[in-house]
Amino acid sequence: MTIERAEIVELYRAHLGRGRAALAEFVSAPVEVASHGAIVETADGRSFIDCGGYAVFLLGHCPEPVVAAVVEQVRTHPLATRLLLEPKVAEAARALVSIAPEGLESVAFLNSGAEATELGLKIARAHGKDRLITMLGGYHGKTTGALAVTPKPEYQRRFQPLLSATAIPYDDISALEAELVAAEGRGAVILEPIQGEGGVVIPQPGYLAAVQRLCRANDAFLIVDEIQTGLGRTGTMWAHQPEIDCPDVLLVGKALSGGVVPVSAVLATATAFRPFADDPTLHSSTFGGSPLAAAAVIATVGALVAGDTAARAAELGERMLATVGDLCAQYVGRTVREVRGRGLLIGIEFTRPDLAAELVTDLLAHGVIVNHSLGASAVVRLTPPAVLTDDQERTVLVALDNALTALLAHV
Repeated sequence: MTIERAEIVELYRAHLGRGRAALAEFVSAPVEVASHGAIVETADGRSFIDCGGYAVFLLGHCPEPVVAAVVEQVRTHPLATRLLLEPKVAEAARALVSIAPEGLESVAFLNSGAEATELGLKIARAHGKDRLITMLGGYHGKTTGALAVTPKPEYQRRFQPLLSATAIPYDDISALEAELVAAEGRGAVILEPIQGEGGVVIPQPGYLAAVQRLCRANDAFLIVDEIQTGLGRTGTMWAHQPEIDCPDVLLVGKALSGGVVPVSAVLATATAFRPFADDPTLHSSTFGGSPLAAAAVIATVGALVAGDTAARAAELGERMLATVGDLCAQYVGRTVREVRGRGLLIGIEFTRPDLAAELVTDLLAHGVIVNHSLGASAVVRLTPPAVLTDDQERTVLVALDNALTALLAHV
C-alpha cells in the first residue's frame, strides 16, 4: 500500500515531531523511496543527486559489495547470541585495524557516532583523565556525555548539568596549552581534525601536530573524532595524518556503514583499551558489533581499498572545490564569506544564516540535496559521494550556479 505525501506529513506531525513536519513542508520535501549511487528517487518520479547525507554516503547509495554482504548475512545470521564466538565481528575488527593508523589495534563496534564518543570519554575516565577539553564549534553527538563536549548552548541548555567540560577556541594552541597545564595530568582532549558540523573549519598547518605534542608533554589523553572526516572523505584515509601519528582513541562512523547498516567504532591503543579488554562488562551493547553490521564493515573496508576511494575523493574534491570557489567568487565580500574544503567535504559560508537555508531549499528545487551545518547555520555543506560521475558533477555545479544566481542577484 502506498502512503500519500500528505498522510506521511501528518504521521510525522503526530508521531515524529511537529518540527520535522514543519521543516518538510518548508522545503517542500518530496518522499524518498529508492536510491542507487549518487541518486535518490522520490515517489513522484523525480531523481535527486545526493551531495548531502551528512557525509554517510561516501560509497554512494546501495553500493553492491556492501548490499550483497548484508543481504547474505541477514539471511543466515544477522544478530549474535553474545555468548558464543562470532566470526564476522572478529573479521571486521581485523579489516578496520588493517587500515587504521599504526598503534591502534583494539576495536569496539557500536551503532552511532554519539555512542562512539561516549565510549571514548569512558576510556579516558578509566585512566583518570576527567578534565575534559573540547573545542568551540566541535560536534560529537547529542547523547548526554557527547553533548557535554558539543559546546553549542542551544543544544545544551535544557539538559544541564552535563559532564564538566571546558570549551576553548579551535586552532588556538596557546589556549590548549594553558588548559593542559592547569589539568595537571588529568586532561582529556577531544577534537575533529576538520570541524564538519562546525562549518568545514580547517586548522592551520601544524596545529594538529602541536596538539599531539602538548598532550604527550602534559600526560593528557587525546581523542580524535573522525566520524565525519575518516575513511577517505577528505582525500586521505585519515584527516589527522600525518600531523598526528597515533591518538589514544580514534572515533569512526558514518562512511563505515557503507551507507547500508548503521555502525560506528572506537579504535584505541592497547594501553588505552586495557581496562575494557580485561573486563568486557565495563561497556556493552546489545546490537553493537552485530554480524549484520560486521558484514557491512568488512565489505565497506574492502570497497574503500579496492576503489582507492581516498585518491578519488582527493581528485574529485579538488576539482569541485575550485569550481565552487569560482562560482562564488563574485559574491565574496557581499553575501558569501568564504568557500573552503578538503576532499569531498566542502563548505560555503554566507554572511547570513537565512541565505544558507534558502540555498539548501533552492538546490533541492534544482534536484540537488545538500546539508546545512548543525553547528554553523550560515554554512552549507556539500558532501558528495566518491562515485559521482562526470555528468552528475556537471549537473551539480550548474544547479549551484543557477541557485546562487537566483538567490544572490538581488540581495
